[in-house]
Amino acid sequence: MNKEILKEWSIDILVDIIAGIFMGIGTYCFAATFKFPMVGFTGLALILYQLFGLPVGIGTIILNIPFAVISYREIGKKFLLKSVKSILITSIMVDVVAKVFPVYNGDYMLAAICTGIISAVGYALIFMRDSSTGGSDFIMVLIHHSLPHFSLGKIALVIDSAIIVLGVVLVSGNINSLIYGLIIAYLVAVVLDKAMDGLSAGKLIMIICDKPKDMSREIATLIDRGSTYLKAVGSYTDEEKDVVMCACRVKEVHAIRQAAKRLDPSSFVIILDSNEVAGEGFRHL
Repeated sequence: MNKEILKEWSIDILVDIIAGIFMGIGTYCFAATFKFPMVGFTGLALILYQLFGLPVGIGTIILNIPFAVISYREIGKKFLLKSVKSILITSIMVDVVAKVFPVYNGDYMLAAICTGIISAVGYALIFMRDSSTGGSDFIMVLIHHSLPHFSLGKIALVIDSAIIVLGVVLVSGNINSLIYGLIIAYLVAVVLDKAMDGLSAGKLIMIICDKPKDMSREIATLIDRGSTYLKAVGSYTDEEKDVVMCACRVKEVHAIRQAAKRLDPSSFVIILDSNEVAGEGFRHL
């Protein structure tokens, strides 16, 4: 095993440990205490824990075995091996957390919010290392590959809602648990999307102006970003116009807008959200 592979696996293991701690806190310290239904296969394992006392980590491993076998040909050997590693490590850490961290006994709504956010951080750490915690995550990834226009968070919301309903029916049996469970599922979906897209998100600015070269030089001076020239034709005047296009970070938008206003008050500025920007000056491709 060369140094690069060893380094990658070492980072993966460290991330798995940290993610497992977050997942364990969300599961045992909040969800289990308040009998909240949880999302994913952790939610199914939590049902087994509440009904039969089977530790959540062990339950998660048992539930994942058949799905790991089924998914072997679909998701590839490398992804499966990384996922199995993550499943084992996070499951062990989840059960370790139950014996180390104190449980929360405060407000129900605060507990639900903490359950969703803390658990989602754990899931996001795993996904950002191109791995998975198995079970419904395998299903999510398979669906996302087939239907990439559906975000991971939205796919998770549908699957997890079904698991939450099952947890309410089998464990708590009251409408309050269902409401709190749906809140948790929503928070997990939102935080997961923000964590996956937000770290590499940016803005795409298009400036229609009469001084494109001056504009691009000013942008390079202000924020050290390159620009791209585009040619456009106005439908109303049928005149050819120059467009300066620049990808930037959110905090750099104001400086570019002020530059456009200063250099060409008649310029037309379009600012678009970009879920991901990859390449020089941003995250690696």
